[in-house]
Amino acid sequence: MNRRQVLLTAPLGVAALGGAAFWTMLRGMQRGTFDPRGVPSPITGQPVPHFDLPAQAPGQGFTSAELAQGKPVLLNFFASWCVPCVQEHPALLALAKSGMPIWAIAYKDPEDKAAQFIQRHGDPYQRIGRDTPGRVAIDFGLSGVPESFLVDGGGVVRWHWPGPLDASVIQDRLQPAWRALG
Repeated sequence: MNRRQVLLTAPLGVAALGGAAFWTMLRGMQRGTFDPRGVPSPITGQPVPHFDLPAQAPGQGFTSAELAQGKPVLLNFFASWCVPCVQEHPALLALAKSGMPIWAIAYKDPEDKAAQFIQRHGDPYQRIGRDTPGRVAIDFGLSGVPESFLVDGGGVVRWHWPGPLDASVIQDRLQPAWRALG
């Protein structure tokens, strides 16, 4: 095969590969096994990245080292400007009421706006740190807000959910992951 033939057939190969991927996705949707959030987070199974966040309110800032103090924690990234964060908030309040410790990171949010959000919607969080520049979010591989990470007592990320938590995600995914931590 000469160079010209290779260049002429290359787009056909790319199109065939794309078609096969699309067909696989459609088959998964038909069987009910396709999960658009099923892309695994590269941080799952890894220690949380090193950080030291200032407090949203007195006594609430925290460091990555504090996430490795022996107790599992649900770490939730949120922002006052995030509509899905408002939708997710009742689920977080219910989780906190059930006894699950939830720590939060206010992502790219001015301190006063995050405080107003908590005052308006309720406070499910035990600790809230501020990531105003968004550097910690980058280290976590955040794709948007809200996003939640289940961190075990040793500071290792064991579960990740991109998007808002709701009753079905909590029941089918978060609670089994939580129970697995013992």
